[in-house]
Amino acid sequence: MGLFRLLARTTIGLLFVGHGTQKLFGWFGGGGLEGTAGFFEQLGLRPGRRYALAAGAAEAGGGLLFALGAATPLGAAAVSGSMITAIKTVHWEKGVWVSAGGYEYNLVLLSAVFGLTENGPGQWSIDGALGRSRWGTSWALAALAAGAAGSAAVLRAARQEVEKDIERPAAEAEPATAAS
Repeated sequence: MGLFRLLARTTIGLLFVGHGTQKLFGWFGGGGLEGTAGFFEQLGLRPGRRYALAAGAAEAGGGLLFALGAATPLGAAAVSGSMITAIKTVHWEKGVWVSAGGYEYNLVLLSAVFGLTENGPGQWSIDGALGRSRWGTSWALAALAAGAAGSAAVLRAARQEVEKDIERPAAEAEPATAAS
């Protein structure tokens, strides 16, 4: 069981590191900050650069924590928040199956991260070396809830920014209309 947890945790965590560095630096064929920011702007996540930095940092940082088995619930919360946001903004309306652009893969990752958090990173981890090779169900639920709350906060802030952008031109046009 220790070998499985090590392999699963490092595979998932390092893939998240790669996914985050695609956003941050354009590594591994990613769009970098500018490309990711442009994509996020199209999704309504404005300003795109802010959300690209946040997503890249959550994935790279959370993935690294998860891979190392260091503060496992914190790493799990970071990558879960990113996956929940991806489901809500990109994949949900396409249905479950990844072949149609759906959220199947994201859901598998969320489930794996939850299970590995609940069962702990194992003895071959930083948490394990500190005496915490298992976290338990309450910690896994808390990590998932924190990820969901973070995702909701990001989407709420982005929605408010879009609403400000819509209101701003109307407010700027009013004085000009009144003066004529």
